[in-house]
Amino acid sequence: MFYPTDSNEHGLSHDPFKAIVSPRPIGWIGTRGADGSHNLAPYSFFNAISDRPKLVMFSSSGHKGSVRNIEETGVFTASFVGRALIDAMNTTSAAVPHGESEFSLAGLTATDGRLVAAPYVAEAFAALECRVTERFQPRGLDGEFSDNYVVIGQVVGIHIREEAIREGRFDAQLVRPIGRMGYMDYCDAGDVFEIMRPKL
Repeated sequence: MFYPTDSNEHGLSHDPFKAIVSPRPIGWIGTRGADGSHNLAPYSFFNAISDRPKLVMFSSSGHKGSVRNIEETGVFTASFVGRALIDAMNTTSAAVPHGESEFSLAGLTATDGRLVAAPYVAEAFAALECRVTERFQPRGLDGEFSDNYVVIGQVVGIHIREEAIREGRFDAQLVRPIGRMGYMDYCDAGDVFEIMRPKL
């Protein structure tokens, strides 16, 4: 099958776009507002985009609390979502009033970053502390702004729990990263295999 996306006439029961671009890692974004309130929200439009310097990005559909807090403070954290925390992560996806902490709602421990004034999930196997380098609304071919807000942050500190490290590596089989598929589907990326690059 083929369909042009300007018409979106795919004839399927659901738009397949996000199911095709998957799995997507989840950025569990922790922020603190200027008023001191905590916010924790999962974003599946999230990924690492550079190693030198270490940069990550997430994209928010709409101007949500995470983006507002980042505009006020310029910092955020991204906590790792492993299989053991999937229910807590899902709880934090609920829309709650500004000032109500998703950490408390999900029974999670908010721990202050060492280098940034933003909380991360203490129960997570890993967390990134980030300072914002860019925030913008992307444009489509027609020049119109998307309703999404893209935030890029440079990772200035990394937390890793000791039990997540095996033989000098962050062990994916142990921590079982969660990825977002299409629709309401998720996957557990704990089934790991290694392939070495060919030497030509």
